[in-house]
Amino acid sequence: MDERIRSTQLIGKVLISEETGKKFGIINDLNYVVDSGEILHLILVEPTAHTATLNLKEDDRNRMIVPFSAVKSVGDFVIVAEKDIL
Repeated sequence: MDERIRSTQLIGKVLISEETGKKFGIINDLNYVVDSGEILHLILVEPTAHTATLNLKEDDRNRMIVPFSAVKSVGDFVIVAEKDIL
């Protein structure tokens, strides 16, 4: 994704797999570079059973982490390429 995304466009949205349409969870927070504003990771809450099978990394509060580089589109949902997060 080349365009600039604001954190308010992401927080509270449902994360969905591009390949399967399965829900991963709800975006609750972001990891980003303070100086540039570059988003590094999406932090999920309410992960689904499907998400638990993916063995995603977790932050220090045991929330699932998804690399922002996997994001394909942002609209009513945030769509990610599942192959890019594994």
